[in-house]
Amino acid sequence: MSFPSGFLWGGATAANQVEGGWNEGGRGPALTDVTTGGSVKEPRYETYIDKDGKPGKKLQKQPLPDGAHYAVLDGYHYPNHEAVDFYHHYKEDIALFAEMGFKTYRMSISWSRLYPKGIEKEPNKEGVEFYRNVFMELKKYNIEPLVTIWHFDTPLYLEEHEGGWLNRDLIEYYVRFATTCFTEYNGLVKYWLTFNEINNTVMFLDMFGNKATDEDYQNAYQILHHQFVASAKAVQIGHAVNPDYMIGCMICGITRYPATCDPNDILANRYGWEKGIFYCGDVQAKGYYGTYAKRLWDEHNVHLNITEEDLVDLERGTVDMYTFSYYMSSLETTHEVKDKVSGNFVAGARNEYLTYSDWGWALDPKGLRYYLEVIYDRYELPLMVVENGLGAYDKVEEDGSIHDEYRIDYYRQHIIEMNKAIEHGVDLIGYTTWGCIDLVSAGTGEMRKRYGFIYVDMDDEGKGSMARSRKDSFYWYKKVIASNGADLD
Repeated sequence: MSFPSGFLWGGATAANQVEGGWNEGGRGPALTDVTTGGSVKEPRYETYIDKDGKPGKKLQKQPLPDGAHYAVLDGYHYPNHEAVDFYHHYKEDIALFAEMGFKTYRMSISWSRLYPKGIEKEPNKEGVEFYRNVFMELKKYNIEPLVTIWHFDTPLYLEEHEGGWLNRDLIEYYVRFATTCFTEYNGLVKYWLTFNEINNTVMFLDMFGNKATDEDYQNAYQILHHQFVASAKAVQIGHAVNPDYMIGCMICGITRYPATCDPNDILANRYGWEKGIFYCGDVQAKGYYGTYAKRLWDEHNVHLNITEEDLVDLERGTVDMYTFSYYMSSLETTHEVKDKVSGNFVAGARNEYLTYSDWGWALDPKGLRYYLEVIYDRYELPLMVVENGLGAYDKVEEDGSIHDEYRIDYYRQHIIEMNKAIEHGVDLIGYTTWGCIDLVSAGTGEMRKRYGFIYVDMDDEGKGSMARSRKDSFYWYKKVIASNGADLD
């Protein structure tokens, strides 16, 4: 078994989860900088000062109280402030990636490091140079950057004072940011992703069951439309800057199965794919809304503000490749569910044929093959799996070693299924494991939920030396890359 010549093996991170340096180098704050640490049982909160000057906190996705403003408060731990300090350790970390043999490294650019508020006319030069230095370091080792332009880190000023992505003006601010990335790093970066897991806006609504209101859906679909237009404009600009750029979408990929052969479950499953997966992929890859979109809008009395120019941009700004994350599958059913599980933006019935992680995520390698074949059949674009991984508790032995055979087995099974998809005709061009170095969990804010081949000495309270060490999986993945996927033992 082996993969195509030139296959892009590597790993993936996001700026807000690894970078740190949250208030260094002229960077402005993002929402993650006012988000506390949590756990699998304790949610993360966003902190603020209310109109009377009193400190407060709210759950993520809840609206900010009237008259309040976001603030960093004493007495709370904000794990993203320091994260694992890639900002100061990037040379050491990239050297470790090179030691593993990475062909590509997926990372994101912090919008507020280039545009601290998001409204500036000119970028922050210190931020521009930081990423240039990172890309030059990658080039030294012949590692191809795969750059996510937006990875959940809209500048806090735009969230607080401009209304976030509900405001159409954010298209202009984003396009300016993306244009800076395309022009400043021309010749250093070839592969770009416009928005990370863009479909999460809809996925989050599903998490609330039937509690989401028609207004919630109206806002979610309007936000998505603004992001679709921003992405399409960025694709056109990127191709004008450099026709060789490969610019992709990035979807949170969750394979859905009907729980029974009840026709109601079969239909619910189909509609789940359309709403959760195809809705975003169709607009970005095909350039127009699917026929089912009207049904989705009508279900919640959604009336979108769409201009004729928007429709032209969507048609002209289709992506060159389709990329996605994959961690788990889920079941769709219209029946009462007694044994529920939850994880990665979905909650539903337990699949008796699968095992589950410590965080309730269904471990389903065959679901990855299914997803690859369904998506390639639909779009016939090059595909990349740009997130896949196992969050787990790692034990450091007395001699400093970390025996993470469970992680090796997880990756082995998923790589086998990717190879089968390629044998079946899928044009899969790359694979970047999520959290190739331990990082702050986006969902829980924990460090104990570890994904990496590289261990970072940092705990959930922000205590530790930041020292890096190699897990057993580090050496295994090095062998996998060196053999181009042939040696998985």
